[in-house]
Amino acid sequence: MWSKTSKTSKTSITRRMIKPHAYVVVLCTLMLASCLMLAAQNGPNTQGVAPPPGSPTPTPARMTFFITSVGQGKGGDLGGLAGADAHCQALAAAVGAGARTWHAYLSTQARPGKPAVNARDRIGTGPWFNWSFAQLGQPQNAIISADLGELHGDTLVQAQRGSNLFKQSARNEHGELIHGMGDPPPTQHEILTGSKWDGRAYTDDADHTCNNWTSSTTGSAQVGHSDRIGNGSSWNSSNATKGCSQAALESAGGAGLTYCFAIN
Repeated sequence: MWSKTSKTSKTSITRRMIKPHAYVVVLCTLMLASCLMLAAQNGPNTQGVAPPPGSPTPTPARMTFFITSVGQGKGGDLGGLAGADAHCQALAAAVGAGARTWHAYLSTQARPGKPAVNARDRIGTGPWFNWSFAQLGQPQNAIISADLGELHGDTLVQAQRGSNLFKQSARNEHGELIHGMGDPPPTQHEILTGSKWDGRAYTDDADHTCNNWTSSTTGSAQVGHSDRIGNGSSWNSSNATKGCSQAALESAGGAGLTYCFAIN
């Protein structure tokens, strides 16, 4: 038989055992509620995600930036700016993002009767997002850059901070990474731009654009590195190619790929 004192002692011990567990439950509940509130405030980014099987209507991709998954196969001859833009548009349409207007990030040099064109002036004002479904953490998250200044590092602060265009975020229209330094071959990180680091066209007499993207033989093109590794690590102006043929581009780690930005 338990005495009254024994029962009281047992109850006291039980209460002491329950209290810590109760505190843990309350703490976990509060933490879960905070996570849910944060998730609600920062909803998932649905860039480029295909609709679930059985969905009645397709959900168009919401991405506003990608690297072309394939080139046109003619080296630096992209059919001029119009041909490059059409290639971006076609690849975007193939993944459900054709409702936007797409431009290739390319500069052209001045020619008699034709002024130069700056790549930065062709791509809208931002912000730009990649294919990614969810924020995966720096530098892999879905946003590429908030605006032109951040993308190009126009101010000292912006240059020091940098944009979010890195290997893990610079994906093609299918959400796939571009093979860069250290990846299995073929390396394809050299992306055609014809631009200086500030996104503007060259003003000297040398060819930096494969004759304004119409040559697949002679000439040269300025390229950036999508993984930001090697030759200054610039995404848009790392080095010049040794020719404009498809073979010349591929021999140096390229494939005739371009950056594509939605301007609307």
